[in-house]
Amino acid sequence: MIRSELIQNLAKANPELRADDVERIVDVFFDEIAQRLASGGRVELRGFGAFSTRERDPRVGRNPRTGEAVEVPGKRVPFFKPGKEMRARLNVEG
Repeated sequence: MIRSELIQNLAKANPELRADDVERIVDVFFDEIAQRLASGGRVELRGFGAFSTRERDPRVGRNPRTGEAVEVPGKRVPFFKPGKEMRARLNVEG
């Protein structure tokens, strides 16, 4: 699902809201998650999962074109851990 499909589905499920209002709600939702992660925080959505960041250590990588060794600095990367209910939905025998 892409962002526009999410907005369309939410608008269909909430006909009392205008499409641009739904779009603003989605924007605020994702902006808040991104801001919390950028500040080193964590976002937990019960029944869905938790967003956090993890540290990646600096390492030596390889330039795929030349094979030359390249220093890759350490960085923080986003991480998602699905909740128990989400894992159960994904593993339903059908």
